[in-house]
Amino acid sequence: MTGRAVDPKAFRPPARVVIVAGKGGVGKTTVSAALARGAAAAGLRTLIVEVEGDSGLPALFGRESALGYEESVLTPAGGSGPGSAEIRARALTPDDVLVEYLEDRGMKRVSRRLAQTGTLEVIATAVPGIKDILVLGKVKQVERRMAAGDPGAPDCIVVDAPAAGHAVTFLSSAHGLLDAAPAGPVRGQAAEVVELLSDPARCQVLLVTIPEETPVNEAAATAFRLEDRAGVKLTPIVVNGMWPVLDLPASPPGGMALAPSAASAVTATATFRRSRQEQQAEQVDRLGRLLPLEQIHLPFLFTTELGPDELGALASALASQLGQVWRPAGR
Repeated sequence: MTGRAVDPKAFRPPARVVIVAGKGGVGKTTVSAALARGAAAAGLRTLIVEVEGDSGLPALFGRESALGYEESVLTPAGGSGPGSAEIRARALTPDDVLVEYLEDRGMKRVSRRLAQTGTLEVIATAVPGIKDILVLGKVKQVERRMAAGDPGAPDCIVVDAPAAGHAVTFLSSAHGLLDAAPAGPVRGQAAEVVELLSDPARCQVLLVTIPEETPVNEAAATAFRLEDRAGVKLTPIVVNGMWPVLDLPASPPGGMALAPSAASAVTATATFRRSRQEQQAEQVDRLGRLLPLEQIHLPFLFTTELGPDELGALASALASQLGQVWRPAGR
């Protein structure tokens, strides 16, 4: 399989920050990578932010080393085709963000002591949501550089968010801290994060699911919780892993010389595939009834490993469909 070129005119992210969320196992990280690849192919310098451990993201770009706090290049400019922009990535952990925050304010010794003693865990227990605020505050800082026209800032940020259950907490913590903290730097940081999340020109959330009952249920529930508790705008939802629909006969075509056992196997295979297609269609239709969002369908790739070529194919499918339905706000 080879990656197909993405039409640069067909794709523009709807916001400077796109947060990708979904139930574990639905391909959230793969969709994050495909989104970044599509943005880069459209000429946008893109930064992917990983916030929940080693997701295997670098392997999708043919890289072996894990991400660190500092930005690293996943794909250089021109690496995804003529005119494509650079893709960078970094892992943001609360500990690293706090250390940088303190060092920037002349408290290098204090930051080292906090990192060595695990004091952040004590702070996190006393102030629930502070870890999420630290990470989102760093994303907000980079987004502000973008808005200010900083030539070193990316043109697009893709956040590979925690799995669906934690994603709601991750994105709603700022609202909770606004209620809990009457004043001070924590409240100020929370207020700025809320401003970022509630402005659709600055930030939107892309949910990912697959055409199966439990993931569809969780995607719909997550969507409503995010809108109610985090106040974010949702993009069209991505339904990942869609099997191609085949027109299969009920039995082997006449004239085929098959042994009884082979004919039985062919019939059983066709029956299974039709059943799979029917279940898939049922879940996609049910998702549409549960959640009034436009849908983007990405194909199931019949391979055991995903790499740059497969990512290129997914990026092409994602960008071409999103280019038709996304309406960037305030851009």
